[in-house]
Amino acid sequence: MNKTDLIGVVAQEAGISKVDAKKAVNAFVSAVKATLETSDKVTLLGLGTFKVIEKSARQGINPKTQEKITIPARKVIRFKPGASFAKAFK
Repeated sequence: MNKTDLIGVVAQEAGISKVDAKKAVNAFVSAVKATLETSDKVTLLGLGTFKVIEKSARQGINPKTQEKITIPARKVIRFKPGASFAKAFK
């Protein structure tokens, strides 16, 4: 499912137009993004938790040249599904 498909499903399930569903999906994404920029965690009961983690710098190998390189430290977003959400797939 891509974003367009999600917007269609949201519109159908909520009984709203696709324009309104697109606004809602974009607002959700913007809210999560803005919160993760200022905080380290967004928890949605029944769905799961989005969390920012910091990965430290590490050594890697360029697969083309086999040369050792340093991969810089960075922040990544992780999603951990909530218990009820994950339970639906067991």
